Parts: sequence; structure tokens; C-alpha cells
Amino acid sequence: MRSLYSGVSGLQNHQVRMDVIGNNISNVNTTGFKKGRVNFQDLLSQNMRGAARPTDELGGVNPQQVGLGANIAAIDTIHSQGSLQTTGNKTDVAIQGDGMFVMRSGDQNFFTRNGVFSLDADGVLVNPANGMRVQGWQAELVDGETMINTSESIGDLQIPVGGKDPARATTLVEIASNLNKNTPVIGEDATNREIQEGTWSTSYDIYDSFGNNHELRVSYTRDPDTPNQWIGTVEVNPNEEGIIPEISIGGIAAGEGTNTFTVQFDNAGTLESISHGAGGLIDEGELTLDIAFQVPETAIPDVIDPETVDPSFVGEPGEQITQTLTVQLGRVGAFENSTTQYSSASSNKVFRQNGYAMGYLEDFRIDQSGQITGVYSNGTNRALGQIALASFVNPGGLEKVGETNFRTTINSGDPDVGPAGTMGKGQFIAGALEMSNVDLSEEFTDMIVTQRGFQANSKTIQTTDQMLQEVLTLKR
Repeated sequence: MRSLYSGVSGLQNHQVRMDVIGNNISNVNTTGFKKGRVNFQDLLSQNMRGAARPTDELGGVNPQQVGLGANIAAIDTIHSQGSLQTTGNKTDVAIQGDGMFVMRSGDQNFFTRNGVFSLDADGVLVNPANGMRVQGWQAELVDGETMINTSESIGDLQIPVGGKDPARATTLVEIASNLNKNTPVIGEDATNREIQEGTWSTSYDIYDSFGNNHELRVSYTRDPDTPNQWIGTVEVNPNEEGIIPEISIGGIAAGEGTNTFTVQFDNAGTLESISHGAGGLIDEGELTLDIAFQVPETAIPDVIDPETVDPSFVGEPGEQITQTLTVQLGRVGAFENSTTQYSSASSNKVFRQNGYAMGYLEDFRIDQSGQITGVYSNGTNRALGQIALASFVNPGGLEKVGETNFRTTINSGDPDVGPAGTMGKGQFIAGALEMSNVDLSEEFTDMIVTQRGFQANSKTIQTTDQMLQEVLTLKR
């Protein structure tokens, strides 16, 4: 009887469905696991009678078919978003949205949503369970600036914990002080107290290429002859070596031993121009002051190694190294981030200076874009790399290979690898993990339905067997 084999096919299909449900339930707490789903379809039907078209005398007749059972249409992988669980571990990363991590094993790439990562002995970011290496883009140092080129090929991500960040000489100081318009003018026979009351000094820490700290002091006094005009004096290490730097404005040097300049404000309290007595003048755009001084206890080597000595140092071999930097007072007519003159207390504010001493990598952070930023002991933050994400036209076409990893097939399409936030790849959440997308209530419901389906098919076989028994007992 056909019903006997139909029941057998139903039993087999429901057994497979129960296998998938059991696998889902067993992985209910597996990080990054994606559940499976079984779909059935009917088998071929046996024609008992074909269809007949309508005639003038009679109407059409429908075909008569007997189904031969069911089979499995598909076992799908459901790539829906799982719940996020906060772990507080800085190397744990979850993906909010589409996209998958790219993991490297030998010469083969795998893809996963499991973001349990850690560092190995070489500082490489890996999955600690299987040693697969997380893929992304390593940062590069280009002209003194750290850059991440996401158009390059992906590779291993190494975080050099304890690694050095070389010292950087200060080349730019941006000042945004306020000079009190009511500061008293210093007279010819002024006392020390009157000189101190009429002088406003601002000091800034700057660094040479060896990481040595130097004090840059800029002192201002009001010009007694010109309204809204101040005389500035520049000194380096005034309390120690007492270096008098050489200054220039607009490419014109003030002259040896001359370290003073003039700052002119308009009636609105904003910058108008800077100048010095040798003819240097800037009265539009950014008002900058170029400073050069000899770094104490240094000498230019006979052969300059770009990795150890800045090749831009000025001077002959054996001479002291001359360091140059630019002091930016602000923009003509600007209020924000510029030096101003108002009837308020004078302030000492450095908007930015770009030098620092040597430091060691103490910690690192991963942001929403997957960029890994190193935190150094010298107070600097430097990009170390960026984690890559892969997306697929048909993620359901990926093949599971165990350990919550997938690999491409001919129906998944090639991976589109790029940074987070592009082409719907979602974003990262550090210190969290994506849990399994298995819903236990749904799985238990499917388990009941599967059990009843299996029971019904077994009943079909049992009933068919009873019918065959009746046939055998027709003749006694």
C-alpha cells in the first residue's frame, strides 16, 4: 500500500526536523549561533486518471492523483539578530546589524558572528578557542601621522601591548588666551611690583625630538603709545638655560637676539595683525609666529638616520640641533580659538600642541567602527588597526563548518569585505557578545508539533499494517 511508504517518509522527515530542533536547543547558549529551520514539501503524486477538457455535452474532469509522501524541501539557517549580552571584557565584540567577522586559518578565510576574542603571545587578536586570527587593517605611519587604509587587503591585527610610542618634537602650538584690556601700562620708572602687575606671561610645555620637556614662555605688556597694541616676548626655558629663540613673521626674521613682536587688536577685541621691527607683518588669515631655538646638549650626527633623528633639523654635523616650531595666535577677526583682548581676567590657554615624550602602550579600546585605539603612557591616543566585516548577497547560502564558523559556497556569493557602517554592515559594540538567536518557546512548540506529526505518521503505518492483516485473513 502506498500509505505505508508515505508514513515512512513522514517518520523520516520528522526525525530530521527533531534533529534540527535538538541542535537548536543544545546551542541555546552558544555565542553567535544561528538556528536552523526545516521545511517540508510533498513528493511526486501518482496519476490515477488524467484531466479531461469540457465538451458540448459534458464539462471538464479533474485529474485523480494519489500522493506518495513528503520529503525535506530545505534546512535553512536563520541569520536574524541575537540578543546582546554585556560582558565588560574589552576584547569581546558584538555586531549590531548585518555583517560577519572574517577569521583566518592558514590560507582560508572563515566567517562568524562569534566575537569572543583575546590576544595571543604575539599580541595578535584571535579567537582563543581555536586560534583563528581576526582580520582587518593594520595602522600605518605616513609622514608622522597614523592612517588606516581600508582599501588595502585585510590581514592579521596585532596590538603591541607594551610597545613604544616614539617622542615627537613640537612643531605647532595654538594659543587662545585673553589679554585683559585693563592691564596697567608699565611706566619708565616702574617698580618690580608694577612690572609684574603690567606683565601677563603664559607658559607652555613643548618637546624636542628626544622627548625632553622645555618651557615656552610668551609674555605680554601693553604698548603705552598705541591703543589696543601689546608687545610680546618669547623665551625658552627662562628659569634654566635662558634660551633666546630667533623669531620670524611672514618669512622675515626679526634679527639675532631679537625675541619681541607686536600684537594689534581691533576695537572689537579680536586680532588684527602681528609684526616685528624688522618688517615682518601678517594682517590676514592665520597669524603665526615662527620660532627657532637650539636644543641643549644635542648634536647633529654626521649621518642622519631618519628612524632615530629628524632629518628636518637645521645645521651642520656636530652643531647643536636647531628646533623650529610655529606659534599660532589665531585668525584675524575670530573669537573662538584665538587670542583676544577683553576687559576680563587674562587667561592662559593652549588650544593644542602636538609634541609629546616617549610612551608605552598601556591599554586599548575598540569603538563602534571597529577601530582599535591604543592608549599610551605619554597621554597620546593612536590608532592601531580596524576590524573588518564581511557581508553576503545570500547569507543563507553559507555552509556551517562548526565552531560557529561559516564558509562560502557557490550560492552564497563572494564576501564583500569593508569597514563597519558601510553597505549595511552594521556597527560594533565592544564589551558585549551576541547570544544565540534560538527562541526556546518557539523550539518547544515546534517540538510538540514535530512529535505529533511523528505520532500521526506512525499511526498511518500501524493502520496500514492492520489493513494488510485483514487482507491476509480473507481466506481461512
